[in-house]
Amino acid sequence: MTMIDKIAWIRFDRGRILSSRSHGKEVYYLPGGKREPGETDLDTLVREIEEELCVAVLAGTAEPVGVFEAPAHGHPAGTVVRMTCYTADYRGELRPANEIAEIVWLGYADRHRVSPVDQVIFDHFHGTGELR
Repeated sequence: MTMIDKIAWIRFDRGRILSSRSHGKEVYYLPGGKREPGETDLDTLVREIEEELCVAVLAGTAEPVGVFEAPAHGHPAGTVVRMTCYTADYRGELRPANEIAEIVWLGYADRHRVSPVDQVIFDHFHGTGELR
């Protein structure tokens, strides 16, 4: 089994969750990405969100909210993604950058539009009432 280790930012607004879509992709993902050598979870979170969404995550406000696993979208069978998720406040105006084509606020009805690991996360937060 191959494991892909990712960090993701969970941001809710009125029962919807912030998601992004990369150029050339049809599936939406939670903002975040892979850790670089020597980075902590928070280092990765701050760097990835700044690179993708042009905002500064306030690391001191970050709270872990769960670790989720599922088959990795677009990868060979046996590849699993492990998504360690954090909520955090931010400073700035959200806008797509670099590989991100679009950012959207999705509700639970949009579950079919996201990657398998994000579907697991959507189910979890729908169950807690945070995602409607």
